[in-house]
Amino acid sequence: MGKISHFRQLKVWQEAHTLVLMVYQATKCYPGDERYGLVSQMRRAAVSIPANIAEGFKRRGIQDKIRFYNISEGSLEELKYFFILSKDLGYISSDTDLMAQSETIGRLLNGLIASTERRR
Repeated sequence: MGKISHFRQLKVWQEAHTLVLMVYQATKCYPGDERYGLVSQMRRAAVSIPANIAEGFKRRGIQDKIRFYNISEGSLEELKYFFILSKDLGYISSDTDLMAQSETIGRLLNGLIASTERRR
């Protein structure tokens, strides 16, 4: 594969975008009283992951790139907690698919950060 010229070519962004779609689908059936609570927080955290990857990709400085990728990692961890909470509250029957997708993204993000750090 040649040089990556757009964030959409990054495997980690593609997987993160898939997770956003999964979160939106999963939260459709949450109780109405969670619409502005847990649902909103989950969706914001999910969207933050690929959004910060995209923003970091476009940054010119290595430190700037890493900072945005680290923000993505933080949002990912926050979202993992929301999956646990959702399962414990009975809003989802299993967090397995969501958590597995999150773990994949975590590994890819770690790789992206490591490869970016090597360019210093």
